[in-house]
Amino acid sequence: MAQRILVIDDDTDICLLLRRFLSKNGFDVAIAHDGATGLATLDSFTPDLVLTDFRLGDLDGTTILSTIKERLPHVPVLIITGYSDIKVAINVMKQGAYDYITKPLFPDEILLTIRKALHHEATEVKAVLPPQRASASKETETPKYVFGSCPESVHLYKQVDLVAPTNYSVLIYGESGSGKEAVALEIHKRSKRATGPFIAMDCGAISKELAASELFGHEKGSFTGASNQKIGHFEMAHGGTIFLDEVSNLPYDIQVALLRVVQERKVRRIGGNKEMEVDVRIIVASNERLLEATKRGKFREDLYYRFNEFSIDVPPIRERKGDLIHFAKFFLDKTNEELGKKVLGFSAEVLTAFQEYPWPGNLREMRNVIRRATLLSETSLIEASSLPFELIHYTRLLFKDTVGEESVDTVATIGSSHISVDMSLNTTKPMTKVDLKTAAQEAENEMILAVLKQVNFNKSKAAEVLGIDRKTLYNKMKSITIS
Repeated sequence: MAQRILVIDDDTDICLLLRRFLSKNGFDVAIAHDGATGLATLDSFTPDLVLTDFRLGDLDGTTILSTIKERLPHVPVLIITGYSDIKVAINVMKQGAYDYITKPLFPDEILLTIRKALHHEATEVKAVLPPQRASASKETETPKYVFGSCPESVHLYKQVDLVAPTNYSVLIYGESGSGKEAVALEIHKRSKRATGPFIAMDCGAISKELAASELFGHEKGSFTGASNQKIGHFEMAHGGTIFLDEVSNLPYDIQVALLRVVQERKVRRIGGNKEMEVDVRIIVASNERLLEATKRGKFREDLYYRFNEFSIDVPPIRERKGDLIHFAKFFLDKTNEELGKKVLGFSAEVLTAFQEYPWPGNLREMRNVIRRATLLSETSLIEASSLPFELIHYTRLLFKDTVGEESVDTVATIGSSHISVDMSLNTTKPMTKVDLKTAAQEAENEMILAVLKQVNFNKSKAAEVLGIDRKTLYNKMKSITIS
């Protein structure tokens, strides 16, 4: 059955051209010439993907996006904009758009982006297969997390080993990308519930309106857009473990409902009358201290104490320098296996860069860096030329004897064109205490914005200039704060 695409654009020619082009490529296409018609088409057409102009005669892209995400949360949305405005691009991606496309439209770019979006949705699996079915998935045959052997890693391992056999609720703290979900999965795999499901939910990536439905489920017709019955995450996790990531982002009223479920281990779907018992172990994670959040009135104190039967801190990799190369080798081995390559290790300059770089994205960032470097490497060792710009640039600035006496200009090459990005250092300000992680993040954000502007917001070119893949660029754009 052909995948369905809904195109919403007030330009009749664009709608017709897109329908003709996408139909030739095997898609079932419906078109709408205004926002209201497009939203009305959602129920009758039920698209697998929506491609919509940002500025329509009756509605803007933000309204379209929020409505689609409320009614069809798992349908990827691509935003078309004729306005090369970085604020628009970043804001719509923060609000849940999969990607944006700038006019003029190029068929190959549109087709590639659509296929990536559909593939991403198809592979975005929330439930991890239980061990008895895991042989069907090659990824589950190899470990997803490596603990290491430095004192901090050994302490983390001992905590996981200690709490796993119990039925305690566990609260995991750690920075983004530090491996909180992998630690939660490790606890599940070592528990008595290992043969049951492991259900993960990112509480920071779902709207207030959908949070209750995702957690507890809903009955058909219980609210506008509830065209089918939905089983919630707690029901799905029955007999196993539910993992709630970034739990502090849950709305306060959802916290009230969650407290009752935690206390009584019973759920009632939205619009339903029947309570169902659920046998689940609860593991939650947060990158902010929940006790501090309770003091600010952001998080319920009684819920915090329910979750905090046992807490684990996952240290960032910059605090586990003794294991940093061990982690790098782990990711290199996995990437070699994935790509069928035989890269043996890292050059001395790369090892120095790894040790000095603060890794604001932690293990997730390191994994992406090494996957890219392994793919680019044409020798037995990964050289500095294969690393992303921001990593090498940071390290060379750190060791530059003349830092502060001259500006640093970076020239990136795309084909036969050169793009010059000015990263001048301001030396007129007095030296003050600097948080290296914050400084590195700010410098990275400035570089991303500068490159995007110079390539007229062409994401493929920007990713190539920055030495990262498009997905990494999207993730970094979502974290940028526009002032």
